[in-house]
Amino acid sequence: MEITIKKFENLSIYELYDILQLRSEVFVVEQDCVYQDIDGKDAKALHIIGKKDGKVIAYTRCFPAGFYFEEAAIGRVVVAENQRKFSYGHDIMDASKKAIKKYYQTENIKLSAQQYLIKFYQSHGFEPIGEGYLEDGIPHIAMVKA
Repeated sequence: MEITIKKFENLSIYELYDILQLRSEVFVVEQDCVYQDIDGKDAKALHIIGKKDGKVIAYTRCFPAGFYFEEAAIGRVVVAENQRKFSYGHDIMDASKKAIKKYYQTENIKLSAQQYLIKFYQSHGFEPIGEGYLEDGIPHIAMVKA
């Protein structure tokens, strides 16, 4: 998998289309969750894109401290279902943490994790904080990395 990091204005229309398609495939169709994915925040995000054979198969979006949370943030963590067996989720998370350090000069990161992925995020140095909550009908928990 080849990983690139781009600001919104540097995404091609084809990359944007592939990103939105992947997010929709997983977060709306696979997880059977009707929610507003296009939330007006993509233009402010740093986009971490994993491609294989020219197709977007993994993705996150990152924000500086103070935009989403007090800490920098990683969100929309997604890997195509047929690509998960290759551990690309770990690769895209590593790239996201490195991008936040490079572009935002911090290692303090917060994310909103689906609860079934707590161990995955713990393997990347994140720890749960506070109580769990429902986000779009799916159990989540806040997690931080200091």
